[in-house]
Amino acid sequence: MTSIRRTFAVLATGLALAWSPAAQAIDAEPLVLTLEEAIALAAVQGHEVRKAREYGAQVEGRYIEERAAALPHFSVAAGVSRSDDASQEGLGPPRRTDSSSVLLAASQPLFTWGQIPAAIRAADIGRATAVDRLAAAQAEARRNAAIAFSDVLLARELEALAIQNLEQKQRHLEEARRRLSAGTVTDYDVLAAEVTVENARPERIRMANRVQSTRDRLAFILGIRERPVDAVGSLEGATGPVPDPFEALQTAVARRPDLAELHKNRQVAEELVRIAAAGNKPRLDLGADGGWRTVDLDGNSGDGSAWSAELLLRWPIFDGGRTRGAVARARSDARNVGLEIERFIDALALETRTAVDAVREAAAIVEALDGTVAQAERLLAMAEQGFALGVKTRLDVDDAQLNLIEARAGLARGRRDLQVSRIALDWIMGTL
Repeated sequence: MTSIRRTFAVLATGLALAWSPAAQAIDAEPLVLTLEEAIALAAVQGHEVRKAREYGAQVEGRYIEERAAALPHFSVAAGVSRSDDASQEGLGPPRRTDSSSVLLAASQPLFTWGQIPAAIRAADIGRATAVDRLAAAQAEARRNAAIAFSDVLLARELEALAIQNLEQKQRHLEEARRRLSAGTVTDYDVLAAEVTVENARPERIRMANRVQSTRDRLAFILGIRERPVDAVGSLEGATGPVPDPFEALQTAVARRPDLAELHKNRQVAEELVRIAAAGNKPRLDLGADGGWRTVDLDGNSGDGSAWSAELLLRWPIFDGGRTRGAVARARSDARNVGLEIERFIDALALETRTAVDAVREAAAIVEALDGTVAQAERLLAMAEQGFALGVKTRLDVDDAQLNLIEARAGLARGRRDLQVSRIALDWIMGTL
């Protein structure tokens, strides 16, 4: 329950910061997030997530628009008119006519050969695609946030290694200066230690800048501008069984929201074929109006209620092939969506196989590097002890130190790659 309450608190803070108009304050206290909190925040306020919500509002409006075609339409019309025709004087018809009216008009389609129901079904399916698009945007936001979070942790570890390296070389320099005072080493040894320290400083600076860059990217993905963002956690723990590629593909086909959206797009395309096919079919509409009208014919006036009604049948018996062309185009669009689904599934099969192989490869690399770090630590301890006893040179110690740093950095990168590969696999399978 404590974790859930903290996640809700972080979400509320993140939303408040994301919608604040102020610029990011560099000296503000950073918002420290765990991996779960960063993922939850990205799924709520990521840039693409907000766009997907707006798409949902658009398709909802489209559904209301299409549904309106099946409902009665009412309108009120009021007007005043005057006409004067001197050629009619003496012929009997009135020369001047004045009229005014207030009418309520209504219209209702009675039969459209399935056009309106098909349009409503297509719009309703479009509303369902908005759910799939939002789910896809949230999954992508979670993936990007998790990867950016892992990059921050990796940058932190590399920075710590750079600091350790610099501090170790500074200790070596101090030891060389003490030995110089004791007369056991020469100025050359002190100068070499000083050069080694200065060579280690740029890497320390680069790693500090990398930490800041990865934090900035995480804040961008989370949509937070008001306050710096930082990550807390570990790159360890990305373990567990690796699914079989076929099982991973089956899961992806069943759960990927963007594939579900494609299936719905094909249903929409099929409805559009029905709409196009009804273009040259009969249509029956009902129209009526009623109200009050006043007429003045050369001074003779009258007023009273007025109404009219019509039942209109329209049948475009020849449209020059327009309907046939529209049907051919709509059917081609439907087939194209089907081809896109096939291409998507084939690409998904390749992605799942590649992702499973990437997880297995990263896991094997991490397992191999675990032993390498232990060996490098032992080698450094032996080199430093030998240097203290005078049987090892400073070069031996530097080489051992470099090997240890490289081994630890390689292990950190391997753990990051393992975590990222698992994140990518979960996203491909639709389980992230």
